[in-house]
Amino acid sequence: MVSVLDREMYSEAEAARLLGVPQSTLHYWLEGGERRGRRYRPVIRPEPRRTRIVTWAEFVEAGWLLQYRNRNVPMVELRAFIDQLRDQFGVPYPLADRRPLVSGRQLVFDAQSAVQLGAEFCLVSVVNGQLLLTPPGQAFVERIEWDGDIAIRYRPDPNPDSPVRIEPDVRFGRPAIKGISTEAIWEQAEVGEETDQIAQVYGLDVADVRWALAYENAKSAKRAA
Repeated sequence: MVSVLDREMYSEAEAARLLGVPQSTLHYWLEGGERRGRRYRPVIRPEPRRTRIVTWAEFVEAGWLLQYRNRNVPMVELRAFIDQLRDQFGVPYPLADRRPLVSGRQLVFDAQSAVQLGAEFCLVSVVNGQLLLTPPGQAFVERIEWDGDIAIRYRPDPNPDSPVRIEPDVRFGRPAIKGISTEAIWEQAEVGEETDQIAQVYGLDVADVRWALAYENAKSAKRAA
């Protein structure tokens, strides 16, 4: 049986839309590419897979890179860092696994040091003698919900209070609140349904409907920008 992490979930275009990154950027993270005459291997995949289908684990790990979307991501160093984590933890998707982020921070710190990863891209740092998650690392962890050590839900909304979730087994991995697609809620509002009416139809709280509309409207505004 295919594990949830290996499950093929999205086209590359759909995954990029849900993550809020250009498809070309996501493709580069997944497949690598050539820049300034130099060939770069992928950051997320061990090797190029020559496919534009994105698995759940790849989607989650792209969510980590998303925390650095406004910076010039150093492909070589990040690729070496993830390779180190794969070897040390013995898992193919170390950033879709809870252990490196919670109980294995010393190994993460050692991996960062081994590849001389820039401080702005580190997952953990030493503060008063303790290994703590960096702000980007903490922001990533707060977007994930776990079943044991496996990532099973992702919060696509940057607002930490948002109830919008993406789950591989709910609505085919599309954003939803309590199992109701946020896109379906937004479509109801677009045809003139009032917020309380939408809540009643779907068995949601009015606050849930407002969160769904806020999320969908923010996505629309970003696409239009």
